[in-house]
Amino acid sequence: MRAMFGLVGLVVVLAVVGVVVKKQMSAMRTPVPALQTAAPASAPARASSATVRDQSQQIQQQVKQQVEGLMQQARPMPDEEK
Repeated sequence: MRAMFGLVGLVVVLAVVGVVVKKQMSAMRTPVPALQTAAPASAPARASSATVRDQSQQIQQQVKQQVEGLMQQARPMPDEEK
């Protein structure tokens, strides 16, 4: 009886993992929209099929700008309780 419950439990777990993997694989197939660039209005729009390298560089630049902005802010000093 214990072996039967173990086998049924294993089948249920495999079914759940199969459903999750199927959802993940279908999500990976959908195209990711290109990141928006801050280009002047007179510049021609970039093609929507930006390369992964361009997107990676743009994300790195955005993170760098955010970190630099946070580093410029004054850090709040805790009150001394003595």
